[in-house]
Amino acid sequence: MKTITALFTAILLACSLSVMSQGTPDSPELQLEQRFKALIAELRCLVCQNQSLADSNADLAIDMRREVHKMMEQGSTDEEIVQFLVDRYGDFVRYRPPVKSTTVLLWFGPFLLLAIGLVVVLAAVRHHKTVQPQSMDESQQQRVRELLDNHDPDQNK
Repeated sequence: MKTITALFTAILLACSLSVMSQGTPDSPELQLEQRFKALIAELRCLVCQNQSLADSNADLAIDMRREVHKMMEQGSTDEEIVQFLVDRYGDFVRYRPPVKSTTVLLWFGPFLLLAIGLVVVLAAVRHHKTVQPQSMDESQQQRVRELLDNHDPDQNK
């Protein structure tokens, strides 16, 4: 019974030390870690391109995460860190690049393509409505009547 109590006490002590080492919700270490995770989730891996820095295991992404963490520890703001990365790698490093002359097509291109497609579809529908069927001359109409009259529906069975 003493071993069970001692084992239970050891487990309880280990759990409490683990919780205490995590820090309080307002601890600077925890705030830095949360800020770090939020920032690297907003930055693109330049190797994978469809993954954030947080998700990528590429060597460049690992180096970029280290650099971001080091800058945070040195007291840089999120804006300073993002600006450093944009200066170094371009706006492509951001998942949401700013609207400016070099990114205007990126932001409004899909809407432009949608508008062009809508205009093409509307023009095709209008053209289809205005096309008149060709009228048949008398000999063609007579030939159609003959074909319809001579057609035996039971013949196909």
